[in-house]
Amino acid sequence: MKGALFDLDGVIADTAVYHFQAWRKLVKDHFDRELPDELEEKTKGVSRVDSLKVILNYLGVTVPQAQFDALAAEKNEAYRGLLAGLTSADILPGIPELIKQMKEHGVKLSLASASMNGPFILEKLGLSGTFDAIADPSKVAAGKPAPDIFLEAAAEIGEKPDDCVGLEDSVAGITAINAAGAYSVGVGSPDELGHAKLLVPNTAALKYDEIESAWERR
Repeated sequence: MKGALFDLDGVIADTAVYHFQAWRKLVKDHFDRELPDELEEKTKGVSRVDSLKVILNYLGVTVPQAQFDALAAEKNEAYRGLLAGLTSADILPGIPELIKQMKEHGVKLSLASASMNGPFILEKLGLSGTFDAIADPSKVAAGKPAPDIFLEAAAEIGEKPDDCVGLEDSVAGITAINAAGAYSVGVGSPDELGHAKLLVPNTAALKYDEIESAWERR
């Protein structure tokens, strides 16, 4: 195991909840509509543009490109505002220990997040210098569930995807890891993430030895 490709929202920190809060505010302000809880899963792990497409489709609304871009930008500002108070205390349980052990074993760490705010969030969490690379989602042709961001993340650390594990908490993310050829480690329930090669219920259950053993047995 030479590389670990980390999703951000829901794996390193629980920032996914802020995404949907920002989307709900945007929809209320502009369309005076409410978004149901079940729509959150469809926007989880995917890019801002793709999330907005899902939401507008749910609303049955079509907007000109200029308005689409403005809505996406407004949502991002709202989201960054919600992240203002983020600190290292917001890193999810088990992640600091997992990262430490991976570094001790020479595993390179690469961020494979659909969020353009990845560097900003890592800085707020005090993890900027911990990751060897951050894949730029603006460089990839397609977002999750396409494998592109994980292929880019592996390339950024100079490793083949099949020499890496990928850690995700979304359906789209696990699908993307599998398609990239990396070993998928899911955080969540079997009902949603049953296609993960290794599945744990929460980040506190992510143990380096178990991940390495599972990867070697693949």
